[in-house]
Amino acid sequence: MRIAFRRLAKNKLAMGALIFIVLMFLICFLGPLFLQYDINSISVANKNKAPNAAHWVGTDSLGRDVLLRLMLAGRVSLTVGLAVTAISVFIGTVLGAISGFYRGIVDTLIMRLADIISSIPSLPLLIIFGVLLSDFKVEPTHRLFYVMGMLGFISWPGLARLIRSQILTMREQEYMVATEALGLKDSRKIFKHLIPNTIPTVIVSATLGVAGAILAESGLSFLGLGVVPPTPTWGNMIGAATNWIDFSTRPWLWVPPGLCILAIAIAINFLGDGLRDALDPKLKR
Repeated sequence: MRIAFRRLAKNKLAMGALIFIVLMFLICFLGPLFLQYDINSISVANKNKAPNAAHWVGTDSLGRDVLLRLMLAGRVSLTVGLAVTAISVFIGTVLGAISGFYRGIVDTLIMRLADIISSIPSLPLLIIFGVLLSDFKVEPTHRLFYVMGMLGFISWPGLARLIRSQILTMREQEYMVATEALGLKDSRKIFKHLIPNTIPTVIVSATLGVAGAILAESGLSFLGLGVVPPTPTWGNMIGAATNWIDFSTRPWLWVPPGLCILAIAIAINFLGDGLRDALDPKLKR
């Protein structure tokens, strides 16, 4: 890992992206502590104010500070990205390892399940899921967890296939033959010897998966089917400025969250490319 970190440190673009991501996390999670505004305070007199000395990014239609909401929305969007990636990585890694290790009927069942999930268009499925959440009147705070679980569940097949292909190769290596001779349990072979050797693939896939999860959540929230107000996310902040007046005369309502989504997605992809090159330098050749 030290050699990989040295390779990553030489990649200026990836290191710049890493620094930007860390700064984004610090701003979103610590920034609201330094602002004097309350997220729940409504001021009709200050509604739709352009950026000024008191409100650096302006105010929204309820007089709330846009900068504060932008930071709090970043907390939610980044948390969703990390949680969704963690769920998909756990499911994909475990199922991919089990599929590649046991092969046969187990492999067939898991891979056919992956094929079924992959064949279902994700956007219509997520829209249907969002409509069901609205029909059942799920509270906004609980809705966040349902969205994370659904996005994580439909995201694991790609990683599972990658892990399976690596396990199929590694299970024929000499050290796995040695585990057979020692009589180790299957669970120890999988979780102590095989999965640790897939960590580079898991890291790269997880890094790139965060960006995809943030974009998916933002798209759902923009459509009003993901996380809904009063919980702010970058997606529903953009969705709140759908009329022509807001779009044309009040760019501070939708441009900042849009730029945040764009910037964090690009930075995560740059970091993922750098990690891929650092962990597997053969890909560069």
